[in-house]
Amino acid sequence: MSFDNPAKKAVQDKIESQIKTVEAKLDTLKAKAETARAAAELKAIADLVTKKHMIDQKLNDLKKSSESAYQRAKTDIESRVAELEKSVQSIEAKFKAA
Repeated sequence: MSFDNPAKKAVQDKIESQIKTVEAKLDTLKAKAETARAAAELKAIADLVTKKHMIDQKLNDLKKSSESAYQRAKTDIESRVAELEKSVQSIEAKFKAA
């Protein structure tokens, strides 16, 4: 892992922070879904956990990427994280409405 570029490190740190926040929310939602015996939500949460693991792998790849591939990989990860965050918010909204 190379942190020669402070801007890259800042981006990677920001993405890692977003992922940790999403992970904490997923853990909370999973506990709520288990308590409520909400099978559909548990399935959705499991799918999101899988997506989160894929993002983790992409982040590891980003850290090792060349200068030419970095921007494309960064954009891809940021898009995936934003999609994951929206999905988590959607599940949170379902629990708040219930």
